[in-house]
Amino acid sequence: MVTEHFGALEPFAEPNWYAGCASPYYQQRHRDWRSLVRQFVESELKPFVDDWDEQHLVPREVLQKAYHAGVYSPHVDKGVGGTPPAGGWDSFMDLIWIDELMRCGCGGVVQVFGITTMALPPLRILGTQDPGLTDRVVRGIVTAQKQIALCISEPSAGSDVGGLVASAERSADGQHYILNGAKKWITCAWYADYFTVAARTGGPGPKGISILLVERESEGIKVKRMKMQGNWPAGTSHVLFEDVLVPSQNLIGRENQGFKALMLNFNHERFVIAVQANRCARLCLQEAIGYARTRKTFGQALSSHQVIRHKVAEMARMIESTHALLEQLAFQMDQGVKDQQLGKHTALAKVQASRTFEFCAREASQIFGGSSYVREGKGRVVERLYREVRSYAIPGGSEEIMLDLAMKQAQL
Repeated sequence: MVTEHFGALEPFAEPNWYAGCASPYYQQRHRDWRSLVRQFVESELKPFVDDWDEQHLVPREVLQKAYHAGVYSPHVDKGVGGTPPAGGWDSFMDLIWIDELMRCGCGGVVQVFGITTMALPPLRILGTQDPGLTDRVVRGIVTAQKQIALCISEPSAGSDVGGLVASAERSADGQHYILNGAKKWITCAWYADYFTVAARTGGPGPKGISILLVERESEGIKVKRMKMQGNWPAGTSHVLFEDVLVPSQNLIGRENQGFKALMLNFNHERFVIAVQANRCARLCLQEAIGYARTRKTFGQALSSHQVIRHKVAEMARMIESTHALLEQLAFQMDQGVKDQQLGKHTALAKVQASRTFEFCAREASQIFGGSSYVREGKGRVVERLYREVRSYAIPGGSEEIMLDLAMKQAQL
């Protein structure tokens, strides 16, 4: 269906279906959802992200505003407080949601929104041994009254999840797990009221891992904020668990069977990261075009120089092809293709997106020149995005791990 132009007017600043191109994927409900999210981003996020980035925080009331606007928990059923858009939720709604949120130009802000798609699914899908506890916690998080973080990575185990060493041993009376260990690079841990924690309850390797729901107020937990290169508002922290007593009813799913749940959750996490990264690349392109059209060098607009036009063309080529790949993934997910089959494709998409972002951040920085090296003025968006590149190339599985995973699953 061909539609009227929506959004920014710079070439390639929006997905091609925004610019009136036909697409088999989108219906009127998708266009309505796109408008709703954009309105919220324009009024409640973009005017404030510069300050939030410098302050290294996202106020909780912003999340509550988002919830009441219907753009915080659209992926969750109404039965537990979710706010699915009219017509229901699908993978293209998901793609639009993350892509539009990322237009705010600050990955740390979007990660505070998106953490519920990463830390909450194990609890929401598998539940704890106490249904009442599960319902109370899920509702609090879905309605933005509480926040949650996913604790997997450790100082000695990042992409190698099967090698984690944090332990959770049963107490003598069997009523608790005694949790010990350190977690590092934990997104949103600074804000979290709850932690979804991967810990070793059995033998070595993937088969000995379980998932626990841990309350922040439990005795023996220390959270130290980390000084990151970028994504400052995300509240990324080091979390230390020292003899923390976790009620046995807080076990999520079955004991020693947490690894598979984490791996299946990774597919969607990587999809989300890839969508964010590609919109970051698109923002770099949009900012660069806007600057190149107004900046004059040697008596003519910067955009008139062939070398600059070639930079823009290469950026657009990579962004458009990456977005097409993400749409293809969304279609496969909606058709019910199993996570095991999509794993290799999602891994490659994440690498494609992060490398596209890195290329575009560099080229946009070159177009801006010195202005992109300053945290204010015309180049401030590109400066911030350049600092965030590594947070897309490494978390959720580093590029190297993703490429190897894809080849292993392809049985090369």
